[in-house]
Order: sequence, then structure tokens, then C-alpha cells
Amino acid sequence: ATVNLRALTSWVGIARLLAVVLSCLSFSLVASTGHFEGPYGTWCMFTWCFCFIVTLLVLLLELLELYPLLPLSWDDFTSAFSMLAALMVFTSSVVFPATFISSPCSSNRCARQAVATAASCLCFLAYAVEVSLTRAKPGDISSFLSTVPGLLKVFEAYVACLIFSLLDEYNGQSGLMWCVAVYSICFIFTLLIIIFTIGHCLTYVPCSLEKVLVGYNFLALLMYLTATVLWPLYSFRGRSRPDHCGTDCWWNKHLGVTFLTIFNLIAYLVDLVYSTRMVFFRAP
Repeated sequence: ATVNLRALTSWVGIARLLAVVLSCLSFSLVASTGHFEGPYGTWCMFTWCFCFIVTLLVLLLELLELYPLLPLSWDDFTSAFSMLAALMVFTSSVVFPATFISSPCSSNRCARQAVATAASCLCFLAYAVEVSLTRAKPGDISSFLSTVPGLLKVFEAYVACLIFSLLDEYNGQSGLMWCVAVYSICFIFTLLIIIFTIGHCLTYVPCSLEKVLVGYNFLALLMYLTATVLWPLYSFRGRSRPDHCGTDCWWNKHLGVTFLTIFNLIAYLVDLVYSTRMVFFRAP
């Protein structure tokens, strides 16, 4: 193995080093408080630890130039991971203080939680900078997941995961079951596209893959359009918000699914526009 110091001294390398330090600081401070119980605390700790480990591994592989030995598209993998890490850390930066920091914040434990939250926000900015630096230039499609449609694929899959975490009380209602089917089908196909792209498997598809992706984006857009209408219609029709509606209240969860469905609808629309431009209006 040879040592490539540019993996640490380039702007992308510096952003990754900052992400490693800040994610380590976040989970270390929260772990020192011993107060991260429940699903939300576990999710935040997992996010910081996962991002720390994978980013450190990426740095080591690029430093020692061992990544060409891996049977995957390295540029696609790093682009997809940096986008996923940015989304995960952003979610944790919002969920953790909303769940665990109470006002007034005067204790030593609360101060450490506040510093951990600030470090998490800075970590999100580090990953966002990495995404910006590694994003493909207009007209460059050598690394699909670094293009705008590729990054949107990661966003769409992540938002679908958030929707699944909020699903509650949908059995027995045909409209809601159709919406769950939409979320599941689109998530599976989007995830397969990401995995096949990273694994160099898309070259074995015996058809024009770019046009297939445009067609898939169009169908996914139509399916999410129906879910955007049917989910709030069947969820809130004849049902008002309960007087005592806490964190696990069905009304809050269904409202969260409504907004996340709208976010994914917009993402698939932008994805369709960019994919169409890349396929049918490509500059010579």
C-alpha cells in the first residue's frame, strides 16, 4: 500500500476529518451523560457512531489507496454515503435536542447535551460541504450517484425510511394501505438502483437504462401524487386532533407522514426533470 497524503489535505479530506472529529465528539458527550434511552436516543447514537466509523474507514482506504481493490464503484459509494450521512446527522441534530434538552438548561448534563447538539450541527455542515465538493459537474455522468438525480435517489430512499418509522393505524382502510404500498414499492426500486449502481451491476441490464429510469421516475411521481391526496384524506377525515397528543400520538405521526410524502413528491418531480434533461437534452 502507498500513502496518499492528499486524501487528508484536500478540501474533501478536510471535510471528512472534521466530520470524524465532530461525530466522535457528539456521541462521546452524549454517552458521558448516560441519558440517551428510548428509540430516539438510540437512533441518534447509532447515527453518530455509524458516520464516525464509515468516514474513518473511507479516509483510511483513500490514505493507503486500497479502495481500488474493492468490487464497487468508489465514487458512487462515497457520494451516496456522504449524502446519507448528511441526512442522518441533520435528523439527529433536530431530534436529539427536541427530545432530551429541556428548558431551562442549567445543569452540567444539559450543557454537555447542548455542546453535542452544536457539534452535530457542525458535522452536518461538514457532510454537506463534502456533498457539494464531490457533486458531478453539469454534463458529467461518469458517477451517477454524484449527479443531482443520484443524490435525489438517496434522499428519496431516506425519506421513505422516515415514513416507515411513523406508520401507524393504517390496516383496514384501503386508501391508507394503497399509500403504504406506494411507499414500499418506490423505496424498494430506489434502493435497488442505488445498490446496483454501487455494485457495477447496471451494465448487465439489457435495455437503455437511462430511459428506464426516466420512466420509473414518472411512475413514482404519479404514485406519490395519489398518496399525497389519499393519505391525509383517509387519515384525518372525521377525526380531530386529541386534546392530549404527545410524541407518540397517532395524529402527529400521520401529520409527519403527510409532510414527508409531500417532500418525496417534490424530490421525484425534480428527479424527473433532471433525468429528462440528462437523457433527452444532453449537450454534445
